[in-house]
Formats: sequence, structure tokens, C-alpha cells
Amino acid sequence: MGRATRTLITAAVVTAVVGGTAGWASGTAQEPVTGPPPGTAEWRAAGLPDPERTDPAGIARFFAGLAPAERRKLARTHPTVVGNLDGAPPELRYEANSRTSQGRYPGARVLAYDPRGRGQAVLVYGDLARAERVAVLVPGSDVDAGRMDSLTRKATALREATGGRAAVVAWAGYTTPVGVGLDAASGELAEAGAGRLARFAEGLRAAGVRTEPSLFCHSYGSVVCGLAAHGLKAKDLVVFGSPGMRAENVAALRTTARVWAAKDPTDWIDRVPNVAVAGLGHGTDPTDPAFGARPVPAGDADGHDGYFAPGTSSLRAFAAIAEGGVR
Repeated sequence: MGRATRTLITAAVVTAVVGGTAGWASGTAQEPVTGPPPGTAEWRAAGLPDPERTDPAGIARFFAGLAPAERRKLARTHPTVVGNLDGAPPELRYEANSRTSQGRYPGARVLAYDPRGRGQAVLVYGDLARAERVAVLVPGSDVDAGRMDSLTRKATALREATGGRAAVVAWAGYTTPVGVGLDAASGELAEAGAGRLARFAEGLRAAGVRTEPSLFCHSYGSVVCGLAAHGLKAKDLVVFGSPGMRAENVAALRTTARVWAAKDPTDWIDRVPNVAVAGLGHGTDPTDPAFGARPVPAGDADGHDGYFAPGTSSLRAFAAIAEGGVR
């Protein structure tokens, strides 16, 4: 496809989005952060397991074979690797990231912190090791290590709505689009994010978090979840304010998870055309009955970012799903 054609299609999508938003500007191109954690060269030089060649289960076995003092020494010596290493014990990752994140996130424990690019962070509210239920929030555009406020508000709202019974993870573990533009209309960042999300979930399981998580995927984050769905062992996939999941229907996601979808009537995402042309656009609206997702009530939410507002039917439903109380 020629650049002119891509530009025309993007313009159509962007025009529709900008027409339904307040104050958003055209987005800027982003390069996804991929590959092993920072500091990997020094880690490899020390003869330690290669993060690119060792799966999370192998990482978990490696740490299981170390004495506690040896683990702590690695966290001190290689904090940027240990703190971002899927499969490593969460408590050890918290310890490593306390050195690198420098107390930036009060009230949460930092399961991952990668300063490269705009920065990525994964924050935990609650006890992953003991919680009977785990919820993972996957955000859309304009979230990074320095802009976590909206995501952390959602995470704390969900945890409070479950009465603290669910551990909640705020997963800003991929490079998100900035504003509205080609990145938001294409799937390139979502494809990179999907691989990272699948590995993250695999790492939780390898590290001893036995309960399958419920994923709550907002806006462009629902594209990430859609592309990751076939490789995720999840209890639920809940999408809200979604432009599409790059799938025609639930069956095309190839997941055993229950799939839920919400969209409130004032959400500007409703003005985004549900098209998929030459790699641009994200396809069918997940709230379309033909898609086959279970509906989540959201009639009293406000706008694109109001699904976790206290007292809303959407937050009550999200909490019930996270606790496993909805069948």
C-alpha cells in the first residue's frame, strides 16, 4: 500500500476520532520498546540466564535454585534486569525496582520499571502471592512511566470496589500511542505490546501466581488484548471504550477466557469507524451483539475515561467479574 493511500485512510480515522474528542491533537510516531531488560549485556557477561533465550518458567527454575542471599545479591547487582524479569519472584522484583524507581509510586509495589523511551511501569495493589483473584488493567493511549495517574486511579478504584479481595495490577508494560494518529489507527504498537503482555502473564504463573487473571483492557489496550488473546491464559477479557480487537468475533480471538464488552453512550469512541483496511483500523465493535461478547452495563459512565467512576454500574460489574461472582 502506498503512503498516499495510508495517509487518506488514516486521515479518515483520525478525523472521526478528533471530531469526537475534546482537546486531543494529532499523535506523534512512537517506536516500541522491545527486547530484553536494560542491563542485559552485563547480566549475560556474568554467565547468568539469557533473558531472550530463557522462558519465564526457566527463569523461575533458576531463581528457585539459589539461596536467599544469592537472590538478594543479584537484585542489588543487576536491579534493572531482575526488576523486569518475567518469572522472577515478585518480592525480589519489588526489591530491585525500589532501587531504580526511586519511590515514584507511593501506595503501590513496583513489579517492573523500565526507563527506556517514554518509560514503562507495572504497579501492584495487593498481595499477588495470596490473592484469590487477580485483575490486570491494560491502558490505551498516553500512558507511560511518567503518566500513570489515570491508570492508577482505575486500579485503586477496582481494588476498593472488590473490598480489597482482588489484587490489581496496573500494567503500563508497552509503548502506547501518543494522541491520535497513525499509531492509534494501526496495530504495530499493539502487536509489540501483545507479546509483552503474554510473557508478563506467563511470568506471573511461573512465579507462583496460580489464579488466572481477569484482564481489563481500555481503548487501544483492547487492541493489545485482542492480539494477545490466543496466547493468554486468562479467566476474563473485559474491553471498554474499545475501537475494536482486530478480530471479527469472539471465536476469532481463539481464547478460552470469557469475553466482555462495555461502551457508554457518551464515549467518543463510538464515532470511530469500525473498519479494518490495509492494516489500519481495528475492526468490529466488541459491543456489537454479532461480535458475541457478554455485555457489561455502562449507561451511567461518563465519556471515554469514566468507566471506573465510583457508583457507576460499570465499576460494580467490573468488581463482580474480578471477584469471579458473575457466571
